[in-house]
Amino acid sequence: MEKNININEVKTIISRTTCYLGVGAIARVDGICKALADKGVKNVLVVSGRGSYKATGAWNHVVKAFAAHKINYVLYDKVTPNPTVDGIDEAVALGKGIGATAVFGIGGGSPIDTAKSAAILLEYADKNARDLYEYRFTPDKAKPIVAVNLTHGMGTEVDRFAVASILEKDFKPAIAYDCIYPTYAIDDPALMTGLGANQTRYVSIDAVNHVVEAATTKLFASPYTILLAEETVRLVDKYLPRAVANPNDLKARYYLLYASMIAGISFDNGMLHLTHGLEHPLSAIKPTLTHGLGLAMILPVVEACWPAVSETLTDVPRPMLPGNITADPANAAVAADAVEQWLFKMGVAEKLADMGYTESDVDKLVRLTRETPSLGGLLGLAPVPATAEVVAKIYRDSLKPRH
Repeated sequence: MEKNININEVKTIISRTTCYLGVGAIARVDGICKALADKGVKNVLVVSGRGSYKATGAWNHVVKAFAAHKINYVLYDKVTPNPTVDGIDEAVALGKGIGATAVFGIGGGSPIDTAKSAAILLEYADKNARDLYEYRFTPDKAKPIVAVNLTHGMGTEVDRFAVASILEKDFKPAIAYDCIYPTYAIDDPALMTGLGANQTRYVSIDAVNHVVEAATTKLFASPYTILLAEETVRLVDKYLPRAVANPNDLKARYYLLYASMIAGISFDNGMLHLTHGLEHPLSAIKPTLTHGLGLAMILPVVEACWPAVSETLTDVPRPMLPGNITADPANAAVAADAVEQWLFKMGVAEKLADMGYTESDVDKLVRLTRETPSLGGLLGLAPVPATAEVVAKIYRDSLKPRH
């Protein structure tokens, strides 16, 4: 299939978001700005990290489009890798100062999630980010959002989720509201050739985690989420080594980006459960931990889920597993071992102990899975009961390599 696609021909992918996918898609920002200006948007808040928005060249296109369509902007460029509620409030204050009626997020998951959160709070002037992430109100409106995506892993450019940390409580909750689907998204692989090898690995493995969970949730998993999951894993397995070996391989970046996008749609429909539910406390207590690495270190959680969804777990991560593996309950450990070995092959060999976590952290981590707003909902969707004992065992099993 891949050989028949011209990656330089920008495709329009319509879900709840209109997403422009392909090399050169960043040029579509001009049409996006025209559409916003035609609807009366004159002032926008732009949210980004500290440098990639410029280093990738995305910023040149965006400011040129702003100027062409007489759109004023204010820039918040202080988003951290794990965004915080304080950062969101700072961005919102800038947006209010200019009277922003739309929000651009330029970057990976952190800037785009911050932009989504700010878009809500610009509509609810009496609320702040702690109100939003501690569920003190339920929003049903937000300013229009434009997501200029600079990584291939999160899928947030096409979904209704956002995440932020409340540092003083060691909380990292998630929100999910229909009002924060971006109106437009840009997925241009040419903007991603500067991603380092580890970042390339971590974001791609994030996409894999999205679909392994979305294909195996209670209530929400469906033939659609499983179909997207199988394709996501196939593409990441095929193209991640290529992108690491040659960062400028645009075909590899294109298909990792496409995999990330369909993974976002998959978990937007199928939701998430154990791996994300357990990772959020990890990066809440260590905010410097990269989200994708945190997920990778506990991805062999498939052993805990295997008894309930073994048939799905022999199909979705098929490239990771031995060719002769069956859905027999006795193969749970074999599957988990194979997933870990696949991660090692992809260049991610770290385990929790390597990142400074110890046995003494387990009780706190388990407690945070219970206390952090939203995580109980994720754990409730796991295909097996996510008891404190099950969660503790997953953390302990993830401290060191399995063998």
